Amino acid sequence: MPPSGLAILLGAGPNTASGIARILASPSHGNLAVALLSRTGDPSLASTLSTSSNGGTLHAFKTDTSAASLQRAFAEIKSHPAFHNLPLKLAIWNIKHSHKVPFEEETSERFEESLRVYVGGARNFAAECTKWMLAQGEAPKEGAAMEKRGTLIFTGTLGALRTNAQYAAYGAGRAGVRMLAQSLAREYSARGVHVVHAIANGGITDSSEGADAEKVRAGAKMRAESVGKTYLWLSQQECDLWVHELDMRPAAERF
Repeated sequence: MPPSGLAILLGAGPNTASGIARILASPSHGNLAVALLSRTGDPSLASTLSTSSNGGTLHAFKTDTSAASLQRAFAEIKSHPAFHNLPLKLAIWNIKHSHKVPFEEETSERFEESLRVYVGGARNFAAECTKWMLAQGEAPKEGAAMEKRGTLIFTGTLGALRTNAQYAAYGAGRAGVRMLAQSLAREYSARGVHVVHAIANGGITDSSEGADAEKVRAGAKMRAESVGKTYLWLSQQECDLWVHELDMRPAAERF
C-alpha cells in the first residue's frame, strides 16, 4: 500500500523520534512516508526504522536549524522520488534543548546562540512548513467547508511554562517556541494549517527492555510510540475541533 502522505520530523534521533517515526510510517498506523531530518542525516536509522515499521517509507536528510540548511533539506525532500507528489500532512519540531549554567557564569554570546539555534531554528522550520502547506489547496472561502492543509507540531517541555535556577536560556528558549506556536496558530488556523504545542512532561523512552520497560509498565515513563500515536491523532483531527496545546505525561509523573 503506497503512503497516503508525507511527514517531516526534525530532530530524528534513536529515542523519542524513532518511536514517533515508526508509528507514522507503519502501514497499519499512519501509513505516511517520513523524512528524517538531523545533523547527521544517518541513513542507517531510516533503514532500521523501515524494517521495524513493517516496511514503512523513511529517508534521512542532513540539516541543522539554520535557514539556508533547512531550505536545502526541504528542496531535497521535494525532489526525492519516494516523496514525489505526496501532500505534506504533518511536520514535527522535536529538537532537544539542553542549557544549564549559573547565571553569573552565563555569557551574552552563549545565551544568544542558544536562542538563535532553538527559537530561530523553530522559526526557520515553521517558515518552510507553512509555505509548503499553504500551497496545498485553496484558501478557505466564506461559507465553504474548510480544507485542512497540514499539521505543524512543536514538541516542548514544562520549561515552556515555568523554569528554574540556572535555566535562564533554556526557559527563554522553550517559552519562546511556545509563543511562536501560539502566534502561528492564531495566524494560520483560519487558513487551514493546524498548529500544536505539545508539552512532554516526563521521561520518554523507545526501549522495550530493561529498566525503562519496567518504568513504562509502572506509568513512570512515556513510550515514544505512544507519543507518535498522539501526534498522528492530532494530524487527523478534522476542522471542527483542533487541539492547540496539550500536556503529555506518564500516570505516575508529579505535577
